[in-house]
Amino acid sequence: MQTALAKAAALLLSGDRELGNILLVTARTSLSSSLIALLLGVPLGVWLGACRFRGRQILVILNRTLMGTPPVVCGLLLYLLFSGAGPFGKMKLLFTVPIMILAQVLLITPLVVGNLETYVSGVAPAVRETALGLGLGAGQTLLLLANECVYPIFSTYLLAFARAIAEVGAVSMVGGAIAWKTNVMTTAIMQYTNQGNFSLGIALGIILMAVSLLVNIAVSLLQRRLSR
Repeated sequence: MQTALAKAAALLLSGDRELGNILLVTARTSLSSSLIALLLGVPLGVWLGACRFRGRQILVILNRTLMGTPPVVCGLLLYLLFSGAGPFGKMKLLFTVPIMILAQVLLITPLVVGNLETYVSGVAPAVRETALGLGLGAGQTLLLLANECVYPIFSTYLLAFARAIAEVGAVSMVGGAIAWKTNVMTTAIMQYTNQGNFSLGIALGIILMAVSLLVNIAVSLLQRRLSR
């Protein structure tokens, strides 16, 4: 184990090209999917949390169901849709980075919606009362509500990014873990461990844990700063 750790540390410091490519693909995939999920999920989450209409509870239950979607089910669905025999097979997206991004967007957007819906539904009544007392219009009320959601939006994005960078099932199925093309840290850890290349697997595991630590530190610092 100590030998593997020493080799992993040396590999991290050596500037290995394959390791660098894995990190670049991981960063591209995770950053893109988490940003897209944030752009899609924040408006939907605020809308579900702030508005009251017939059928709202059904949408909330549906979204919470999607929050628990197994990654392999999402990967299987996309594989069937974009394979050669599928309706979108002509797009030739299977085993590419874009479809890996799409898979992660489908998995983490419900998380963004759910987090914002839960928070907004709790603060919306108080915001409405404040806006009514100040004589604010609908647009100003929305801006006031958005101001209350600054911290949840940032923390939700960090959560979405952490979820995306740790995802393995869906990206493995639709991306194929192709070396120098669609291999990300999670799929590479599985691949290299199966091949007996524990040094690279441990190196990637260390990076993943470091990223997770940095995300949690960022959330804590943001929460402390915004609570002042």
